[in-house]
Amino acid sequence: MNCSVESDVLPAEETAPLIRVLYEDEYLVAIHKPAGLLVHKTYLARHEKFFAMQMTRDLVGCHVYPVHRLDRPTSGVLLFAKSSTVAHQLCVQFESRLVSKYYLALVRGNMLQGGVLDYPLKEELDEVADKMASQPPRIQAAVTRYEPLLNAEIPVPSGRYQTSRFALLRLQPLTGRKHQLRRHMDHLRHPIIGDTAHGDGKQNRFFREYFGVNRMWLLAQKLSLIHPVTGTELSVVTEPEPEWQQIFTALGWEDDELCSSRSLMVAGT
Repeated sequence: MNCSVESDVLPAEETAPLIRVLYEDEYLVAIHKPAGLLVHKTYLARHEKFFAMQMTRDLVGCHVYPVHRLDRPTSGVLLFAKSSTVAHQLCVQFESRLVSKYYLALVRGNMLQGGVLDYPLKEELDEVADKMASQPPRIQAAVTRYEPLLNAEIPVPSGRYQTSRFALLRLQPLTGRKHQLRRHMDHLRHPIIGDTAHGDGKQNRFFREYFGVNRMWLLAQKLSLIHPVTGTELSVVTEPEPEWQQIFTALGWEDDELCSSRSLMVAGT
């Protein structure tokens, strides 16, 4: 007897994440990459369906070339070139540290004073691509400028403390090491909330359960460079996603405080 049952219910289609074009001309295109979206295909992500590079290509109707990295859990400004020649010129700018990058981060604990952290990091090798590497990981110079924008304390116990404290920071990496901002904030004992690799697991769990949002709270908000063709200064800026506003409200930050901090953020240094 055949007991199999046919179902008319088809598997739900996976919904593509939303990307927005922030800037476009005949040479460049910059998008807002949502958290969780990979930049391009990799061996480790061979089962993934959506990638920022392919989605941008389909959106603008031409091939695009990545010129810098943005971690999967990080959202914000992602720049592509529309030709290999322009891509090379941009890569030279990034490697020469001529591109200024500014990030918004939500971290554990209050921070009252900013500064510059000059703390070398051991090179993080890829588990697959660098599996056969004959040389041990190098120690690389790494420098980050950090500045507190807002602090908050809520009357909710967290771990052994009777209250929970958080800070909104502006971060500017002056070098480009893998996971630099995440590792530097961990070194300062202000780990980025939601960072599962270098953050505070207990604090991440508390934040996720209390606020009901699961992501890493790091946003690439501004990218400033010299246009590789026109030679003019170009700055691309994006706004925090709606879930950031949800958290800002929950932490008691008023609109005027946020406007002030965003103006400082966008202005750069």
